[in-house]
Amino acid sequence: MSEPEQVVRRWRREARCVPLARAELRKALADWGLSELEGDALLVASELVTNAVRYAVGPRDREIETRYVRLGNGVRVEVHDTSPARPVVGESDQDGDGGRGLYLVAAVADSWAVGERSGPGKRVWAELSVKAP
Repeated sequence: MSEPEQVVRRWRREARCVPLARAELRKALADWGLSELEGDALLVASELVTNAVRYAVGPRDREIETRYVRLGNGVRVEVHDTSPARPVVGESDQDGDGGRGLYLVAAVADSWAVGERSGPGKRVWAELSVKAP
């Protein structure tokens, strides 16, 4: 059995890595012929990477890893960080700026979860697939 097609990148844990991670995902989706997933997949990647930048505890010099894995007619977006802190679906304040990210991920992804990773920390992942017409 062959290895899955995937793109793995490491980023400094800072806000400017979010658009860079999105650009890398956009390129992977185009290469895999999955551009129709672009809008939802980029939203998911933005939310997961932003959460890792904002909420992961520990030294700022720790990196974030993104892993985009092709799944037949879809993609799995994974974000790995070294923080043991688990993301929590927050209560959104209608007037506030935050608290809706994981609700959005759950709304557009086929599935998502938090799991263990090799080494310290966690991985947060979401899977999206092309829907039949």
